[in-house]
Amino acid sequence: MLSKNFLKPLFILCLVALPIINAAAQSDAKAKAIAAKVMKKMGGQKGWDDTRYLAWTFNNQYQVWDKHQNRFRWEKDSTIAIIDTQTKQGKVYVAGRELQNPEEKQKMLDRAYALFINNSYWLVMPFKLQDPGVTLKYVAEQQTMDGAKADVLQMTFEEVGLTPQNKYHVWVDRNSGLVTQWAFFRNFEDKEPSFTRRWSDYKDYGSIKLASDRSNPQSDFKLTHIAAPTAISDSVFNSPTPMDKL
Repeated sequence: MLSKNFLKPLFILCLVALPIINAAAQSDAKAKAIAAKVMKKMGGQKGWDDTRYLAWTFNNQYQVWDKHQNRFRWEKDSTIAIIDTQTKQGKVYVAGRELQNPEEKQKMLDRAYALFINNSYWLVMPFKLQDPGVTLKYVAEQQTMDGAKADVLQMTFEEVGLTPQNKYHVWVDRNSGLVTQWAFFRNFEDKEPSFTRRWSDYKDYGSIKLASDRSNPQSDFKLTHIAAPTAISDSVFNSPTPMDKL
């Protein structure tokens, strides 16, 4: 049986779902051009589309995402959820046994979907800058917390996702063309962000680039066990027990 405490947020659940409305027309030309440059530097649309599997650890949660088949495996300790990211249905296992209680199962499936949205955004946000439903505005040239010159973009969302009231500022480095910092505002009207963190330590994973460092002067935080394998066993999306990291 899942405890009530387990269903409380494990981290900041603040990120948007796959958007359904195209707000690109409201984005300004400069912001769109910078976002297009980011996509190219990260591996391009083809690189992103060709990447099928992603795996990573976020805040002591390990997950594997099959982008092409809409499958997502999430695990923490002995609790595992395997869901279809379109239907939001799936199975939940606790200590190797499938959860049968309908109410508890549905709560965990809903939770797993929300974690899919949140945890994947912390990994792949730069690839989502031009998604339908995202409005981009150029803010200004500013320095990052590390003193580098960057162009700052504002991201807002038009009636989409789990939390459309959120706002982000994204720093794009003038030299590399990569995102190097981001800030999260819980509400669009907020004057100060809830956090500002690095987006750094890029490495190549297959045909795309991903960054692992989300630290700031107040705290260290990294995504670990990042992988983009070209093939994995179907057992990954069926196993009721914790798996070895890919």
